[in-house]
Amino acid sequence: MSDARQQRMLLTGNHAVAWAARLARPKVVPGYPITPQTPILEKLTEFHASGELDAELITPESEHSVMAACIPASLTGVRVFTATASQGLLLMHELLHYASGARAPIVMANVNRTPASPWGFWPDQTDSVAQRDTGWIQFYSESAQESLDTVIQAFRVAEAVLVPTMVNHDAFYVSHAVEPVEVPHQDVVDGFLPAYSPPHRIDPQNPESWGNVVTQEMYNRHRRDLGEALARVPEVALQADREWGALTGRSWGIVERYRCEGAATVIVTMGSMCGTVRDAVDALRQSGHAAGLLKIRLFRPLPVEALRAALVGVPDVVVLDRNYSPGHGGVLHQELRAALYGIDKAPRIHGLLAGVGGMNVSAERIADLVRETVVGAPRAESVWVK
Repeated sequence: MSDARQQRMLLTGNHAVAWAARLARPKVVPGYPITPQTPILEKLTEFHASGELDAELITPESEHSVMAACIPASLTGVRVFTATASQGLLLMHELLHYASGARAPIVMANVNRTPASPWGFWPDQTDSVAQRDTGWIQFYSESAQESLDTVIQAFRVAEAVLVPTMVNHDAFYVSHAVEPVEVPHQDVVDGFLPAYSPPHRIDPQNPESWGNVVTQEMYNRHRRDLGEALARVPEVALQADREWGALTGRSWGIVERYRCEGAATVIVTMGSMCGTVRDAVDALRQSGHAAGLLKIRLFRPLPVEALRAALVGVPDVVVLDRNYSPGHGGVLHQELRAALYGIDKAPRIHGLLAGVGGMNVSAERIADLVRETVVGAPRAESVWVK
């Protein structure tokens, strides 16, 4: 319920992200429009034109140039936000490595959309999971409210560990759907997000170099340092989430368990499909099948310990992937198999390619798939859902 520190608004997921970005007070916002992300930048432009966003808005000629603008802006010591989707994210790929290597805590919203070809505009997470090795933190949100809260938390996490962060939500199911959203007042966010002041920055009064050629040993050490920073993320994210919960009454965790107590089958997925799975779980429980949902909110770094704790002793796990890695299968399916490998009482893991390309998978269909899948032996490969 709204209180004196929050205001309830009807917002799309994209406009919720724009509100979060405005409240975080970024000083530089480069952007390039691409469906279905465009409303984020349009709303930020409206905020800027009305004087409600005190930032430098930059409109380069491509998404590659957008990230090329984000990195040096962040290295000057200011807060930076941008947004993209699908082909735009793929065009940035080279510079995503540069951003993490520069330890630039940029926050970027990505609206998950099918990558070409063929051309499409439907929800599919392949665009972002394909960036899992670039060194960016990755969150996946289920709703407009979660997207707003996660963007604000992402700045806190990114700046604490100096690693860029991507907040992903599904095209249309979240990006364009309207729902009531609690928007915190500016003073609440200001108290949660202190002014950004990094230990190193581009400063003419105190010169430092960046981007120079290094030795093998220095590069190796740099990679280890990035890995150590990412290893801190689960605890930093949990702490930020706890503090946000104390301020707003909302917390999301890095994974969420829904009706997992005594579950014989746990369904694992990310993003907007989690809402449909909740309905499927309720239906399965009502029919006598003890099912639950494990929602993964933090995908990079993969919260291995949290996943093991949540799934140890569960007989069967069914993974629903809204992505497809050709020649490999569902990315979440394969990553979960690796995360749970070797533990005592490991579950049988079944991988289903469900919702790839934006295909709608109803709660009734998910419930049927669970019943059909768990009676067979688990397969190494992911199975297409028709």
